[in-house]
Amino acid sequence: MKYEFIAQHRQQFHLSAMCQVLTVSRSGFYEWQERGPSARTLANRQLLGQIRRLHEQTCKNYGAVKTWRALNQAGIACGKHRVARLRSQAGIEAQRKRRFRITVEHHKLPQAAPDRIERRFHARQPNLVWVGDMTFIRTRAGWLYLAVLLDLYSRRVVGWSMGDRPNEALTLGALNMAIEHRAPKPDLIHHTDQGAIYWSQRYCEQMAKAGMHAEHGLKRQCLRQRGG
Repeated sequence: MKYEFIAQHRQQFHLSAMCQVLTVSRSGFYEWQERGPSARTLANRQLLGQIRRLHEQTCKNYGAVKTWRALNQAGIACGKHRVARLRSQAGIEAQRKRRFRITVEHHKLPQAAPDRIERRFHARQPNLVWVGDMTFIRTRAGWLYLAVLLDLYSRRVVGWSMGDRPNEALTLGALNMAIEHRAPKPDLIHHTDQGAIYWSQRYCEQMAKAGMHAEHGLKRQCLRQRGG
């Protein structure tokens, strides 16, 4: 599952950073790639494709149980828990309810900062623009949250932090790592969405201490605009 996550997110995060965060080796990942997908993986991919088609055909109204029943009625033998797991991993949810929701610690937000890069996701040199974002990873132990800071010039992760809660400590850990490793000069632009988790008092104080300019962009756009 870890190797599949790495393969799916190589366009977003640097390979070395993901291997370090997920406690796997680069060589192990390459060996996994060379072996190719197992028969079970191929079967899951085929089943997931059928789940996606049914999801669209039913106007995204079916939950896991109804999806499982419909597939079996159509002659596609599969287990209920398997269908639920594949739906969850692919982020497929019925429109009538959310199967999973990220909750954050609430803070009073400062006035929104200007969008200096104006959706132009590129930089002319290192340590000019850092982009912050967060994702979550499903593990056997539950959900883990990964906060990252990406250098927009090199597209490399300069700071990251992982934990079981999306809170101030998580984002602050990634920021502190980036500052320690890169020692950026003042006037660096820190770009992220307008989520409260990135604009707590301690986080803003740390940015100010490092001479950074805080910038707010459209929500959940930061790492999804690779290449402009």
